[in-house]
Amino acid sequence: MEKPEHPYRISQVAVVVRDLDAAMKAYHEAFGWGPWNVYEHVPPKLHDQHLHGQPANYSMLGAECEVQPGLVFELIQPLDGDSIYKEHLEKYGEGVQHIALMQHSAAESDQFKQRFVDAGYPMTMGGKIGDTIEFYYLDTMPLLHFVAEAGSGHAIELTPVRQYPPADA
Repeated sequence: MEKPEHPYRISQVAVVVRDLDAAMKAYHEAFGWGPWNVYEHVPPKLHDQHLHGQPANYSMLGAECEVQPGLVFELIQPLDGDSIYKEHLEKYGEGVQHIALMQHSAAESDQFKQRFVDAGYPMTMGGKIGDTIEFYYLDTMPLLHFVAEAGSGHAIELTPVRQYPPADA
């Protein structure tokens, strides 16, 4: 694989967990990270999901906080359906599951995806959130020893269902 024209920037590091609340508390107490915005990624807002090349139905809870300007740390607790999050928990337990390199536009996202697929690193999972957000994961484990996430869209569509710690805490 040839070097890209410009370096890709890390936008997010994500850990899969079994208990989102316990994990937010642990990271908050250990590192002072927060506040965490908690999101429910469930249908119908979550749609067009796929897993290993087949249509799929899965859902998850996500919690995000900015740990430094432009870098988000995310916790993901899988809910219903099969997903690469559940596969990671079964095989490795809790821990870093992916590093995101989100792209600015749909065209850049498609180019990123095609570059890796053409090099033999297919999509393992993906979907859409709302009208503008696409996300997908590439099987980059053999090359990089982590899963790469990319996609495009506007996070302004995401509305947290709650925050940790609560504002009144």
